[in-house]
Amino acid sequence: MSRAAYLILENGTVFEGKAFGAEIETTGELVFTTAMTGYLETLTDPSYFGQVVIQTFPLIGNYGVIPSDFESAAPALRGYIVREWCQVPSNFRCEGDLDTFLKDAGIPGIYGIDTRALTRIVREYGVLNCRIAYSNEVNDEILNDIKNYVITEAVESTTISRQQEFKSENPELNVVLMDFGAKHNIGRELVKRGCNVTVVPANTTAEQIKAMNPDGIMLSNGPGDPASNTSIIEEIKKLCEYKIPIFGICLGHQLLALSQGAKTEKLKYGHRGANQPAKELKTGRVYITSQNHGYAVVSDSMPANGEVSFVNGNDNTCEGVTYTDMPAFSVQFHPEACGGPKDTAFLFDRFIKLMKDNK
Repeated sequence: MSRAAYLILENGTVFEGKAFGAEIETTGELVFTTAMTGYLETLTDPSYFGQVVIQTFPLIGNYGVIPSDFESAAPALRGYIVREWCQVPSNFRCEGDLDTFLKDAGIPGIYGIDTRALTRIVREYGVLNCRIAYSNEVNDEILNDIKNYVITEAVESTTISRQQEFKSENPELNVVLMDFGAKHNIGRELVKRGCNVTVVPANTTAEQIKAMNPDGIMLSNGPGDPASNTSIIEEIKKLCEYKIPIFGICLGHQLLALSQGAKTEKLKYGHRGANQPAKELKTGRVYITSQNHGYAVVSDSMPANGEVSFVNGNDNTCEGVTYTDMPAFSVQFHPEACGGPKDTAFLFDRFIKLMKDNK
């Protein structure tokens, strides 16, 4: 029988559930994702660094663990919360079960929690810190400790330690991918479109990247507060002066905007899921997108050279920018998303065209 586990929110609210995964206490920032599929991609997305993730879809683990679907080498999240954990997965690609995966990764989980009620609290009050514990004791010392939790060194903790190379079978272009906590599928999408991809650590300088003579530069997704990455923002500002085509995704989108003088803000509870509407202003078309971010570029702060290209269909926040004085564009959502939706994968083709036109 599973051990009792408790989720303690910084406001003193306690939810009781049952433990699975690694039985260790952890503290993190509580967020929710509304995706109905792709729990493996969620678990291995580095953008969840420092966070405890609620899955709003009620049944998780039903197709087991499939390593070829991972978006990174190991999970970066702090904890995992589900309504119902499937203990007997069934899928022809399955190579393991969720409980064992979480145990091996040192990630604690709770199941049997009313995730609908929990999500409503986050929507009403905004992102809260929380603790997964095995005692329901709550006192001022515990609550203060939870409240004082802050995510730090997010990019530094999720970027690669050394340069990596990925070759295409029929290479036409060379792309440098700056890894701020990149999902693997960004590189896969570029490779299958004829790009040799060189993935570099987040602290790589503009001069080092220019010396590689790339046809384009990819700025990846990643975790944390974008404005805290001051040295990276300065290097991106230098990269922009070289007029090399740039495509930014999620954190990369935010860092590119910050390098041009824009501002970012923390959202009340963020956009996380596979059903976020993004409206392209030029065409009026709405795309259903996968998103995972707690910060957004402030549209009114964009400088004259930055034109907002996409907005969120729910709250009208900035979802994309096109730059008029350099071959660069960026989006807040994930066009590389697997398991979907893939409606905006054409943006990689747009990047390919931008690089070819610039040669």
